[in-house]
Amino acid sequence: MLEHEGVRRRHLLPEMMDQPDLDPREHHRALEGLERINRWSATARTLWRPIRHLLRQASASSLTVLDVGCGGGDVAVSLWRKARAAGYALEIDGWDLSPNAIDFAQRCAAEKGAKIHFCRCDALGPDWDRDYDVIVSSLFLHHLDDQQAVDLLRRMRQSARRLVLINDLVRSPVGWVLAAMGTRMLSGSPVVRTDGPISVRRAFTRREVRALAEQASMKGATVQRRWPCRFLLNWSPTNARSVS
Repeated sequence: MLEHEGVRRRHLLPEMMDQPDLDPREHHRALEGLERINRWSATARTLWRPIRHLLRQASASSLTVLDVGCGGGDVAVSLWRKARAAGYALEIDGWDLSPNAIDFAQRCAAEKGAKIHFCRCDALGPDWDRDYDVIVSSLFLHHLDDQQAVDLLRRMRQSARRLVLINDLVRSPVGWVLAAMGTRMLSGSPVVRTDGPISVRRAFTRREVRALAEQASMKGATVQRRWPCRFLLNWSPTNARSVS
């Protein structure tokens, strides 16, 4: 059986990026590769559009934002800069369990002049001590098993005052091929090149994401296709009330 045919079912294979003994230099090199992949995939733009719509709809000048599983912080920095260029202010916190990722994110934000607070936090632990207007996450959900994913979505629903946005991979043969090719074109990191196809095999289908959202009581959540072979889950309390 060809490797990409193994995406019919979800496979929770280990990823190099998740290993605590990963060499910090290789970890940072991988985060640089993921930054290029996120830029090519227009990840920040995908998240910024509904945030900008919320700002305009609410006639607000600022919002508080939490980026869960922020990795190297490039998405958070891009959102901060897009908001500032459009005349808005985002007060952004970035959480990640990896101290190497947080160190990289802090340096990235400082170099680009972005005022973002990054901290080492466990999104599945007891760290949810405040609410945010908007909670976002990119390329993090597929790292979790099904029950962890439901728990995370439930916490997001409970802590987001206005909006939850999740951008992640879609498990499919096309997605597997694109990941295998794209990681080699966009990064020289062996971690990225190894983890890319594995991440697709760990990912959810759009139907599975809808089922997870239902289990987390995210009424009115939408799960739409996004390029390339990704999805965007969009939920707000307003949508939940409209379907009640």
